[in-house]
Amino acid sequence: MHQVQRLASYAVSRTLGGRNLTKTLNEIWHTHSGLNPAQRGAIQDLSYGVFRNLGFLKTILGMLVKKQPKDSQIEALLLVALYQLNYSQAAKHAVVDHAVGVAPKFGKPLVNAVLRNFLRQKDALLEAASNSEAAIFNHPKWWIDKLKNQYPADYARILDAGNSRPPMTLRINRRKTTSAAYQALLQENGIEFIPLSESALMLSKPMPVDSLPGFAEGLASVQDLGAQKAAILLDLEDGMRVLDACAAPGGKSAHILEAASVDLLSLDNSPSRAEQIRENFGRLGLAGKVLTADASDTSSWWDGTLFQRILADVPCSASGVVRRHPDIKWLRRPEDIETFTTQQSAILDALWQTLESGGKLLYSTCSVFEEENMGLVALFLKRHADAILLADEGFQLLPDDKQDGFFYALIKKA
Repeated sequence: MHQVQRLASYAVSRTLGGRNLTKTLNEIWHTHSGLNPAQRGAIQDLSYGVFRNLGFLKTILGMLVKKQPKDSQIEALLLVALYQLNYSQAAKHAVVDHAVGVAPKFGKPLVNAVLRNFLRQKDALLEAASNSEAAIFNHPKWWIDKLKNQYPADYARILDAGNSRPPMTLRINRRKTTSAAYQALLQENGIEFIPLSESALMLSKPMPVDSLPGFAEGLASVQDLGAQKAAILLDLEDGMRVLDACAAPGGKSAHILEAASVDLLSLDNSPSRAEQIRENFGRLGLAGKVLTADASDTSSWWDGTLFQRILADVPCSASGVVRRHPDIKWLRRPEDIETFTTQQSAILDALWQTLESGGKLLYSTCSVFEEENMGLVALFLKRHADAILLADEGFQLLPDDKQDGFFYALIKKA
């Protein structure tokens, strides 16, 4: 537990300082290559657990200390240990003893006192924390207030979903197998699942992709049910020229190629992420052109030939997928939303000129915030007289036990 606590605390400290949690954990795996799978799993579980419950943990810590510890590593260690004491099955005395052992010498008395006081006063502390919205919903206040305003009937459900553990859903590659054949393969391997659609299966218990039968051979991919709607909504036909403008890591691009025989161009502005798209195509046995380019700078990549379908799965706040990336809700700031909407508008305006008359553009985000979704689409429609929304309003998916939060708007060029 000593090593696990120490590295989990390091990950939490780095992330509280503004570093992406996934990148931080990948750095830990690289610098500590001797960690076994159980240790890696425990470090990730503790790190994710802290950020899923950070509002509660910080509320409790605030009641146990007069002021925030000056050393960020001590604060992170206390958050990790409090998470263990309140949410894990680990022996309480072992959690405290190991945390004191991990703490720097000057911080040992504080760590010991805080954790033992929590155990002594636990019931009273939990009751007091129940009066705090931050502790109840484990999201920043501005986030809670925004959802209250935009979803007065559903905000609590959205917040609860954001704190849950995400489902693991597979998309069957119908170029290589059938739904019935892959379901039989899972059953032969004793893997329980729930069919969600013709191509989607939700596993009863998440598992490493390397353990999935046929994964290396490209029989299936991991993709959320909500994300699988993109290729369906695009209304694809064989022979179409299609653009996936912000494509990495390539799940939606691959689904497009599995759904129809199209001429696909996939863009991403990161060379490493563009390489991920190519790797996905290779595993699945698919062929599509991949370029490293900024979708909003058409002069750098567009050859002048118009597209019949465009998927604009734009960068966003990711407020609909926070259960997969629980650090996001604590790293985002209210002013970030305006930055995203400016970028989203620039991408949409640029892509619109590359769509042929009669063609369709699918605007997509993994956000639940109105400003990035129907609010942005409404402004786009005002700017472009030839843009027709193919529904009375955008298609908002709220996160639940089967899917993450997504927004879709299919726009036709008159």
